[in-house]
Amino acid sequence: MLDQIKNENVLCIDIETVPQYPVYDEVPVLMRKLWDIKASRLASKEEETPEILYERAGIYAEFGKIICISAGILNGDVLRIKSFSGKDEAELLNSFADMLNTKFSKPQYLLCAHNGKEFDFPYIARRMLINGIRLPAILDIAGRKPWEVQHLDTMELWKFGDYKNYTSLALLTAIFDIPTPKDDIDGSQVGNVYWVEDNLNRIVEYCQKDVVAIVQLFLRYKGEPLIASDNISIAG
Repeated sequence: MLDQIKNENVLCIDIETVPQYPVYDEVPVLMRKLWDIKASRLASKEEETPEILYERAGIYAEFGKIICISAGILNGDVLRIKSFSGKDEAELLNSFADMLNTKFSKPQYLLCAHNGKEFDFPYIARRMLINGIRLPAILDIAGRKPWEVQHLDTMELWKFGDYKNYTSLALLTAIFDIPTPKDDIDGSQVGNVYWVEDNLNRIVEYCQKDVVAIVQLFLRYKGEPLIASDNISIAG
């Protein structure tokens, strides 16, 4: 199947998300009550209070927000990456939607992400609806047959029908010998870097590196050469 997919038709993406508020105490009363209900289901230990668990709120579209979407596409042996980031979520989502509507509206295009079907794609769609943004066709999958959905997932492709395990992008890049730069942050630190350090640029760079890793992994799946580091172009 992958042999039939043209590399230039695959838009690889990654998103970074954070809780909507810096700390639990700043959450509006109604949403705080609803988070308390959610947290009670998440807690596995007595000491895991809603306040402590709030740092995990960013992974839920109802309680989090997107601060960066990085997207990369191949043009021959060159990988071009563009990021949409900022503190105004509606603005970055509108910009991303505009790109999808103008450049990736035809049925041959595919979105690709690692664990994208479980996280990135539905998260983006939910946050767009919450922000009053009409879904681009490539994200509007309601009523579509499975083979009509224009989504690829590098984690799902690795499962080969096995649904028991989650395999991280870091593990797959390691076993496929895909070179990745050592980062000074990981996903669990994004909220702190955003809310405490106020360093969005650092998060954008981290997100872009994940896109590179996803593209390289996709090429490994196809048995094709990796993209050389000097052939990676990042739009300013």
